[in-house]
Amino acid sequence: MAYLYKTIASPVGKLKLVASDNGLAAILWQDDDPRRVRLGELVEDPQHPILLQAQRQLREYFAGHRTTFTIQLDMAGTEFQKKVWQALLAIPFGETRSYADIARQLGNPRATRAVGAANGRNPVSIITPCHRAIGSDGSLTGFAGGLDAKRYLLRLEGKRERAAA
Repeated sequence: MAYLYKTIASPVGKLKLVASDNGLAAILWQDDDPRRVRLGELVEDPQHPILLQAQRQLREYFAGHRTTFTIQLDMAGTEFQKKVWQALLAIPFGETRSYADIARQLGNPRATRAVGAANGRNPVSIITPCHRAIGSDGSLTGFAGGLDAKRYLLRLEGKRERAAA
């Protein structure tokens, strides 16, 4: 199956939006590790309706006019990863949760590292808000787009760091 993509400019750098016929499958960062999100063949299609919808919603988010996304997602992953990504989607705009909080929410408080690993494999960054996952001490931890991008997104949402990063 071929995935369709378009590249857009954003305040956090160039983003490659990737869609299947079922929804948005990925948002890839300019310097993304190709092993982070494994996709099949990519075919450029800048006019695909899902990609245009994703671009519009991201533009509204970056302009401060959107706090939730309504685009259909088509994220491939393990069952555990999908549970983590659903937990990320439940974190309200402008709030954060620690990896330990998410592990407890999933009923497995010892799964903090597994939650962090699943968070790192989140294929639809920003929309599935992995930037809202932080360390237990409030520090910013790894992010596919880099810590500067994570910091930018949290500040855009009105969240300030509790600890130096």
